[in-house]
Amino acid sequence: MSGNEARVLAVHQITNRELMPPKPPESLEKIWAENVFNLSKMQASLPKAVFKSIKKTITTGEKLDPSVADAVATAMRDWALAKGALYYAHVFYPMTNLTAEKHDGFISVQGDGTVISEFSGKVLVQGEPDGSSFPNGGIRDTFEARGYTGWDVTSPAYIMETDNGATLCIPTVFVSWTGEALDKKVPLLRSIAAMDKAANKVLKLLGHTDIAHVNSSCGAEQEYFLIDSNFASQRPDLMLAGRTLFGKAPAKGQEFDDHYFGAIPERVQVFMQDVEETLYKLGIPAKTRHNEVAPGQFEIAPFFEAANVASDHQQLIMTVLKHTAKKHGFICLLHEKPFAGINGSGKHVNWSVGNATQGNLLDPGDSPNENAQFLIFCGAVIRGVHKYGPLMRAAIATASNDHRLGANEAPPAIMSVYLGTQLEEVFEQIKNGSVTDSKHKGVMDLGIDVLPPLTKDAGDRNRTSPFAFTGNRFEFRAVGSSQSVSGPLIVLNTMLADSLEWIGNRLESELSNGLELNTAILTVLKEVMETHGSVVFGGNGYSDEWHKMAVEERGLANLPTTADALPYLKAEFIEDLFQKTGVLTPVELESRFEVYAEQYILSIEVEAKLVTNMAKTIIYPAAVEYLSKLSSTISSLSDLGIDCHKDSAKTIAELTNSMADVTSKLSAAMETHDFSSTEEQMMYCAKTIRPLMDEVRSYADALEGEIADSFWPLPTYQEMLFIK
Repeated sequence: MSGNEARVLAVHQITNRELMPPKPPESLEKIWAENVFNLSKMQASLPKAVFKSIKKTITTGEKLDPSVADAVATAMRDWALAKGALYYAHVFYPMTNLTAEKHDGFISVQGDGTVISEFSGKVLVQGEPDGSSFPNGGIRDTFEARGYTGWDVTSPAYIMETDNGATLCIPTVFVSWTGEALDKKVPLLRSIAAMDKAANKVLKLLGHTDIAHVNSSCGAEQEYFLIDSNFASQRPDLMLAGRTLFGKAPAKGQEFDDHYFGAIPERVQVFMQDVEETLYKLGIPAKTRHNEVAPGQFEIAPFFEAANVASDHQQLIMTVLKHTAKKHGFICLLHEKPFAGINGSGKHVNWSVGNATQGNLLDPGDSPNENAQFLIFCGAVIRGVHKYGPLMRAAIATASNDHRLGANEAPPAIMSVYLGTQLEEVFEQIKNGSVTDSKHKGVMDLGIDVLPPLTKDAGDRNRTSPFAFTGNRFEFRAVGSSQSVSGPLIVLNTMLADSLEWIGNRLESELSNGLELNTAILTVLKEVMETHGSVVFGGNGYSDEWHKMAVEERGLANLPTTADALPYLKAEFIEDLFQKTGVLTPVELESRFEVYAEQYILSIEVEAKLVTNMAKTIIYPAAVEYLSKLSSTISSLSDLGIDCHKDSAKTIAELTNSMADVTSKLSAAMETHDFSSTEEQMMYCAKTIRPLMDEVRSYADALEGEIADSFWPLPTYQEMLFIK
């Protein structure tokens, strides 16, 4: 097919396709967690002593008793076989933001040639995938292949059902033969332990004696785009890079705000219901679904869960979204900026900390000025963000997220804390040496008698803040939509552990000097605000004034690109943080810098190759073909004495030549290899390769606006975003 024939056919196929019929809804109680080997199923199938032991490990974080593994493995196998599973998979999370799994059969061949279904405790507890092809950042040579998976008992096993059958999936950690973490789960579990230890110390100083295990919780709002696969298959950039490297803005985008929270398209709603049914069977509490701001963009959000389980479930949500989209004729785009000129996608990570005895430790209550426990934990967060803001930025640094941060759709790359009017006033009072009062919730009078009274919160929200307090939690709004939430959670837990340890030490010092507890708390929090209060900001994070003030007056770091942010992983104060909390060794931390830097460089190199290939083999031929046709028409008309279209032909010729010239420059720039360091190569990608890619695109997009639609070979933004 030539020109737009493939596009026309795609539009016909999409507009004439039959909707996949929605399944008759089953009751939530019937399907909830039916594919999860959770505590209730363990209790029904395990001996009492075994169940008691494993429940204690799951609920209190106590060390797993290895002797229970065989009994659990047998019960887990029998349950999985009854669900139709013939294979099991140790599921792990390498440093790629993706999910990995190694499948093995339950089959065991006997001496007489017969087979039995076998699954031992030893196999449950430990697996051995080939570790040589997973990124390790120099921890081991590539010829050293051994890696181990280890059963994470705190995250339940589950059955993943596909059209190809059912598989028992067992969440695991992934470590090297020499014991270093090669994944995102090990440091997450370590960060939770570090935070629990530091929080326990502070809570004891506050007079608590019954203190349950302190954990962080997470609720991640997942944004995504749905594009019909008929269009996506014609876009090499979408298929290989996850975003459009070319594309002229349509006449109508998101400026009317008519898509945001609008009626969900019927085909999309059928897809969403299919996703939700799968998630409910997996015990994932999907709560919210709606249209997002950009056309073709949607969101799903679950309830809060314990951080480790929430992280595993987030990976499952991304997997289910992508797999289910294919069944419905879509592709699900999780890239942070798949389309230029409209909002990209984030993954707002709502984070809090608490336990079973003291509750949510970031809940201010009705009178936060009188809630010393909350003020201490909130103060610890403020200190952590100020000290380790560059680390927070590094935790969300990817080539794809760089496109989104700082635009009027996502927070800036400067890490700051928004507290809201109520809490900002309270902490300002603390800074001044005394706490007197705080604003309270109110009631709105709308002047409409038939409406009930509506409660008004004591403070507003700020959508321009990267890290905002939203009632009883903080919302890390700068996280990218394609990222694992583990990285951000590791950083938040670790910096909180460090701050709580510091506050605990300072409180002990003040108490030993004879100060009464409340006076000691006020003294320590006053010091926190005097030293770290400059990170608190309640204004417009998009404004030029804030960017100038943040850097010049408050000394906050502005790290606009991944090339600026990732080198902080090698900073001494970051290495010291992870080492003293026991979350990452220096070797493990350095490996993460190397892995993430390599991913950044490779991502840009792939995109640059796509830009040159598409410009040369798709867009340039279309432009030349149309220019040839136009020139022939101009010549024929000129023979008739009609003088027209010459300016258009000249414009197209100039744009085509300019695009070809810059494409050649980009190709030449990609040949540079003599870099003295990884940092230099990253900066070269950010400052040289990316601007050249953007320049090629500017000419190509201009050509799209000049060339007749019947000659344009790529599905357009108008088609991809609005035809469902």
